[in-house]
Amino acid sequence: LQVVGDDLLATNVARVRQGIAHGVANAAIVKANQNGTLTGTLEVIRELLAAGWGAIVAGRSGDTEDSFVADLAVGTGAGQIKIGAFRNSERLAKYNQLLRIEEESGLPYAGAGRLAAKPLEG
Repeated sequence: LQVVGDDLLATNVARVRQGIAHGVANAAIVKANQNGTLTGTLEVIRELLAAGWGAIVAGRSGDTEDSFVADLAVGTGAGQIKIGAFRNSERLAKYNQLLRIEEESGLPYAGAGRLAAKPLEG
């Protein structure tokens, strides 16, 4: 079971650290555009994974066909991505990128190790 922090943590490393310290969730939505920098986003993902939390890399509503979030999810080992149903071309582009990565690497894109996030205490 994942209890996911979204706007509470806001892809902000200070908020994530505080959330981890207080055990408010065991996973978080990560939005690069919300953080504002790739460096800051990577720092947030590192903090989450180091704490045993799930990191769910998310696209944005009204996004373009740029598939970078798929690369970010795979490259960081986040194991999870949130982009919605592939009814629009901008979402389909991200799913297609995940399939290309899987095909080229020979490894399935599955976050099995990350889906078993640290259980909440208490």
